[in-house]
Amino acid sequence: MFKRVGYLRKGYNVEEVNSYFEEARRFYEEGVGKLTPDSILQKVFSLQRNGYDEDEVDSALDRLIDALTNQERADYVTHNGQQSWLDKVSVRAATLYPRLLRPLGERFEHPRRSQAGYKVEQVDAFLDNISAFFNEGRDLTAREVRSVVFETAYGKRAYDERVVDAYLNRVLEVMLAVE
Repeated sequence: MFKRVGYLRKGYNVEEVNSYFEEARRFYEEGVGKLTPDSILQKVFSLQRNGYDEDEVDSALDRLIDALTNQERADYVTHNGQQSWLDKVSVRAATLYPRLLRPLGERFEHPRRSQAGYKVEQVDAFLDNISAFFNEGRDLTAREVRSVVFETAYGKRAYDERVVDAYLNRVLEVMLAVE
């Protein structure tokens, strides 16, 4: 389905990706199963030598998210109206603001000393970009949010990965809802 990275490099596990996209095809064509933009955002594939190119697979996942989001928006607008959709998105967006207003270094929970997390300074800098996107109209794409990578840190120099990932998924939901 996708280009492979070569025998000396690692890419996404071929069987896992093929299986996931087969599930997605059945859902999209036959309505079998449950697939949401959020479930796609949370999908993680293991790595293997000579696996699928990560960028190609991620681009396909982005297109699938776009298609599902557009369908959700169309269905919602058909039943509730455009203004109701905008109101719903506005409520979602408003839930993001309190965390953006927190002081640097205190925006998310910190993991235990021995647990790895995302480097505080990098996450805070990215959240400043998100704030500028919402408040000043600065350029930021859903792809940039989806593909951001933070260095690993520990204890007070880190934020809990799960909480940051959940927050970024909510940011993506809002961005995709208005694109």
